[in-house]
Amino acid sequence: MANTRLIARLDIKAPNLIKGIHLEGLRVIGDPQEHAQKYYQQGADELVFMDIVASLYERNSLHELVRHTADNIFIPLTVGGGIRSVDNANNLLRHGADKIAINTAAIKRPELISEIADRFGSQCMVLSIEAKRCGPNQWEAYYDNGREHTGMDVVEWAKQGQELGAGEILLTSVDQEGTKKGFDIELVRQVSDAVSIPVIASGGMGNEDHLVDVIQNGHADAVAMADVLHYNRLTFKQMKEAAEQNNISVRKWAA
Repeated sequence: MANTRLIARLDIKAPNLIKGIHLEGLRVIGDPQEHAQKYYQQGADELVFMDIVASLYERNSLHELVRHTADNIFIPLTVGGGIRSVDNANNLLRHGADKIAINTAAIKRPELISEIADRFGSQCMVLSIEAKRCGPNQWEAYYDNGREHTGMDVVEWAKQGQELGAGEILLTSVDQEGTKKGFDIELVRQVSDAVSIPVIASGGMGNEDHLVDVIQNGHADAVAMADVLHYNRLTFKQMKEAAEQNNISVRKWAA
């Protein structure tokens, strides 16, 4: 059985690491480089950097942050926000990113998923989906940091993304994001069961029970978290111990 990955998510509004609730009401946390280094040392399996205003301004400004991070940490790094072309993706990969996450550009031009996957491999192409509940067992995909409607069904969009070449899905519940009340388990389960590629659950992590719940009942392959890390509510050691106590396979941390 593959290890369940525990991922630190860092939302960036240059030059700051920020955190909000429902992707709004953003509060400055600190220096993203310092936090990335801390999470690496604590035992994070991966890092995700999301430039949360990049699509609004049609640019990604994380190149130097990515380069510096890649020089000093040695776990996979996913970067998203404002990536609109194969050239944009190539630039970030050359600066040290391992994977590219796209949302807005994929919704506006789905063939970009295939273009990036064909050029760099599906393992580099992460489809980022921002989901809002719109009815019983129904979720709509949003973009522009959860502000813009698409009218697209999340589960169908996830399946289409896989068909186009996405190798992974970063699934964020906008409803749960920043609330510390737990994940939208039904959302994660429906997407996870609909696709054969890994699904990263994001949005709502508040304690170890939420972690166990989204893995065991949501069928998530990985869990991304922010608030519990930024405010020192949990450590990766604590989370990995909780996972192991519930027979969930995780990567060992350094003693």
